[in-house]
Amino acid sequence: MTFLRSALFMTWFLILTLVMAIIFLPLLAVPRKATVHMARQWARATLWGLRVFAGIKERQIGKVPQGGVLVASKHMSMWDTLALYLALDDPGIVLKRELLRIPFYGWYLGKAAAIPIDRGAGADALRRMTHSAKQVLAEGRPILIFPEGTRKKPGAPPDYKPGVAGLYGLLGVACVPVALNSGRYWQGFAKHQGTISLEFLEAIPPGLKRREFMTMLEQRIEDATNRMLRP
Repeated sequence: MTFLRSALFMTWFLILTLVMAIIFLPLLAVPRKATVHMARQWARATLWGLRVFAGIKERQIGKVPQGGVLVASKHMSMWDTLALYLALDDPGIVLKRELLRIPFYGWYLGKAAAIPIDRGAGADALRRMTHSAKQVLAEGRPILIFPEGTRKKPGAPPDYKPGVAGLYGLLGVACVPVALNSGRYWQGFAKHQGTISLEFLEAIPPGLKRREFMTMLEQRIEDATNRMLRP
């Protein structure tokens, strides 16, 4: 049954994505808000298909942050980006610049939400990322970052990158940690029935020293995530 449910969802996802990507191409030539609206409809339809075809529901815990804050989340699957994009209401998302080169997907992502970072550019990459992030904050929108930089399997050792601390220090805003357990249910092609939990944790106030911030961020996210992953 897992294979059948996964195949049904994948069929839905591929058809949905292809049709919307082609039909809404003209939106790339108009103001960003139109692309944001389309992207949100695509995310909602994808999660609807996940519930209907794969039997994966979701549960949101904690208060959703509003306005110009930094949101730092655990990352286990594509579900995380979709769910957080909807929950945060038009965030700017810190992501690898290479993703913007993917036809259709990268074009829409770049228009709607991207704060790209070139990992090979060193300190200059952080300056450019900070400039883009400040523009997002000026619009009253939150910034979403995955501080480990890539997806992690449930139970894998944490590997938090220093970029999140640099961004936190330069922006001077609170940081809201996010824990989740999506990797238990969304495992590549395989989709396992159940309920994914997404939890917004207590905000970390601005102004902490780099080491103190990184320790607090990792501890809060990992403790909450491990609690969710227990049988």
